[in-house]
Amino acid sequence: MSAALHPALSPPALVTPARPDAAAAPLAPSGPTDAAGAVASEVLFRGAGELLIDHHGTLYRLKKTSLGKLILTK
Repeated sequence: MSAALHPALSPPALVTPARPDAAAAPLAPSGPTDAAGAVASEVLFRGAGELLIDHHGTLYRLKKTSLGKLILTK
């Protein structure tokens, strides 16, 4: 069974990689996902410390903390 790309991951235009080589990394789940379409945070961040999410025209910033937690700000 092949893993389908989660709809929230297409297109990855707003993901800001922390490393230049991270931009070339494939944006596909690296492990199994559940029925609700969960995606591992490592897949979303691709080595970056933060990423931008465009939600209905409003940009949100999702950041990883030094303790491994996530903070979402508008």
